[in-house]
Amino acid sequence: MTGWTADRMPGQHGRVAVVTGANSGLGLVTATELARRGAHVVLAVRDTDAGERAARRIDGATEVRELDLARLGSVRAFAAKLAADHPAIDLLVNNAGVVLLGPRRTSADGFELQFATNMLGHFALTGLLLANLASAPAARVVSLSSITHKNAHLDFDDLQYERGYRAATAYGRSKLAATVFGLELDRRLRSAGSPVISVLAHPGLTRTNLTPRAWEHRGRAGKLIARVGLLATQPVERGTLPQLYAATAPGVRGGQFFGPSGLGETRGRVTEARLSKEAADPAIGRRLWAAAEESTGTSYL
Repeated sequence: MTGWTADRMPGQHGRVAVVTGANSGLGLVTATELARRGAHVVLAVRDTDAGERAARRIDGATEVRELDLARLGSVRAFAAKLAADHPAIDLLVNNAGVVLLGPRRTSADGFELQFATNMLGHFALTGLLLANLASAPAARVVSLSSITHKNAHLDFDDLQYERGYRAATAYGRSKLAATVFGLELDRRLRSAGSPVISVLAHPGLTRTNLTPRAWEHRGRAGKLIARVGLLATQPVERGTLPQLYAATAPGVRGGQFFGPSGLGETRGRVTEARLSKEAADPAIGRRLWAAAEESTGTSYL
């Protein structure tokens, strides 16, 4: 994968790809490159007006559908309609995410908002679309991780972080949970003999609109912090390469994890990334899976 770029992506003609959070940042670049290579791309977005504006910038076949990952009712409605309209889905990119550095907030279903969006919503969505993914000849699920997962720890006695809440720690936990989910999903797919594979990627430190939004609660000071922080990031086109590689490169195996190769996995060319010990622990995977099934009311594999 030395020097891999989006120009080396194989053709995607005849494939249906679903990208969550596809109206900006990593998701928009992912959707754009997949459509450029011939895929029919479903932009799964919370704000459909923003999604339509994004779709107009993409050269290729797209459709925009409403999906709010922080509302399980929205996830179910989206999945039901999509599954009916697209019997076979070749690619699901669980890209959408939030970074909230202010006070603790909860989703419509009462879960800590970062955990609900970054992990629980995608857990339910994947399960609801799994039959359609299995109907495709070589489907993949790509889950977006973060280098923050390496320093995070899941507290199963307080998964929703109701005690002693710290926003940055909650974000790290949510991305660790997303990473654990992607790995446990692949174990279960293999055990079930499914043709679907689950792979993971992270963008290092990449310039998107998540950082400015994360500091909105701090007013002018937050804007200054966000601007300074963006100086340390790489362009979004570069940061998207690991998930594009995971989604399309030939020979990718289930359970692989891709990220940038340089400066502590913060930037650079695509390489295989390192998982934390907790993320790779099958016992943690089984425990989180059970908790996610109970929280979302979604049971599969």
